[in-house]
Amino acid sequence: QLMSDPDIWLCHQCGDCTTTCPRDVKPGDVLAAVRQITWMNFSRPRFLANWLSSPKYLPLIILLPALIIAGIISLAGTFTIPEGPVNYSEFFPHGWLNGSFSVLVLLMIVINWFGIRKFSKNLTSHEGREQTGFIKALKEILLHSRFGKCDQNKSRMLAHLLVFGGFALLLLVTAFAILAVVIKQYPMDFWHPVKVIGNLAGAAMMVGLIMMAVNRFRDKKSQTRQYSDWFFIVSMFLLALSGILVEAARFGEWPIAYHLYFIHLVLVWQIIFYLPYSKFSHMIYRLIVLLKT
Repeated sequence: QLMSDPDIWLCHQCGDCTTTCPRDVKPGDVLAAVRQITWMNFSRPRFLANWLSSPKYLPLIILLPALIIAGIISLAGTFTIPEGPVNYSEFFPHGWLNGSFSVLVLLMIVINWFGIRKFSKNLTSHEGREQTGFIKALKEILLHSRFGKCDQNKSRMLAHLLVFGGFALLLLVTAFAILAVVIKQYPMDFWHPVKVIGNLAGAAMMVGLIMMAVNRFRDKKSQTRQYSDWFFIVSMFLLALSGILVEAARFGEWPIAYHLYFIHLVLVWQIIFYLPYSKFSHMIYRLIVLLKT
């Protein structure tokens, strides 16, 4: 019944309920646990959701993408450290990179479509509730307007906006970079507008993630400290940090540039391909709920 109730996804876990709870039962943590049980139940294959929910599987979580990426680079015949100026396309050709990752993303979407569709069908409807609609739902997600109604922990809204906005901008920058490769306008120089936007987005995301971590250490009562939360925060922070280091390594001709690039690709996998199996999946489920309620 709880997994079919849309209300559990309308909670932004701002911590107000836990802060003001007279019995100190941490209702925010309860809702977070129900949401985790839900995405673990509907994600496919389910064992990946189990892996993402327990620290004992962390080595496998890292090893799986590392082996697959290494295998793709080996098939491309470029699994060696190139000589001369740093050029990541000589290590992982853009055609192989964009093609293989696009296929894997599509495969992930197709596999999880059935579980997400089942979740959507199982949602219970609340009579008399006005449906949100696509535009209103998109506005809610972009502006975090419901989050703004929280009273006790308003700083959490800014942190989430920085992380969400930064990540959304990085996705747009990545899409532009793929297009630039196709039209032979890549790599871009440091002061290219898209490059500047990407750097600012990465910095904003890192600031937001630091704020999230500080909030969790500072307010242990109202902030959940589950492993899935920390996996999300640390993975996102390392993704942004490694992206900045990879860029600096290219312009600075660092000897470890290609090693950093490989690590960055593994971190990209941890965010993008593990999305349906981690806390990051709440973006999908919350959007579905907003559209249907």
